[in-house]
Amino acid sequence: MTEIVLMSDPRVAAVPVAESGEGLVDVRRGGSLLVDARKQDPADAFAYLRSGVHERLLKAQALLPDGVRLLFVEGYRPPALQREYFEEYAGQLRAAHPGWSAERIHSAASRYVSPPDIAPHSAGAAVDLTLADADGRELDLGTRMNADPEESDGACYTHAANIGEEARANRERLGAVLTAAGLVNYPTEWWHWSFGDRYWALATGAPAALYGPKEIG
Repeated sequence: MTEIVLMSDPRVAAVPVAESGEGLVDVRRGGSLLVDARKQDPADAFAYLRSGVHERLLKAQALLPDGVRLLFVEGYRPPALQREYFEEYAGQLRAAHPGWSAERIHSAASRYVSPPDIAPHSAGAAVDLTLADADGRELDLGTRMNADPEESDGACYTHAANIGEEARANRERLGAVLTAAGLVNYPTEWWHWSFGDRYWALATGAPAALYGPKEIG
């Protein structure tokens, strides 16, 4: 996909799911990944991913130079929590833009939070992550993690022009290793990468997604 396709695009929802049945794993086990607890939820679900996604993160990390690590922030998100996030942001947009149609609100909200019915996080297929140094300090990637388009003046978009050279180099480094490991980026969020979900299938031309929404348990 060369243009920015939003999660709300009908082409994403139209992708069929051929559920693999692959389980969720806790990425904290083994200590191979740096894990930040800022998005820890009451169910402690944030640290889980489908095993195939986790394996690809480990491959990506192995491609980074010495002194640079992936910093995992959030993976699996229960469907109810995804719905809560989406409605909260959509509500903010409705308040800020009372003249917008419901369709426009839905589309604009999907730049930042995926619609619950197709959310990659709720399939255990998506990860929000950044880069850190050997001591766990975050590198400069241009905006804070989870900065919305309004707050960041669009700098949260992966290929935004309004970021510094160091941030751009770090985004390119992050993107290079994750792409090499088979993940795809959601281009409105430099930190959001996924494998096996509907968005990944559309981006790569796969005939079906490997993972659909899943309840942890």
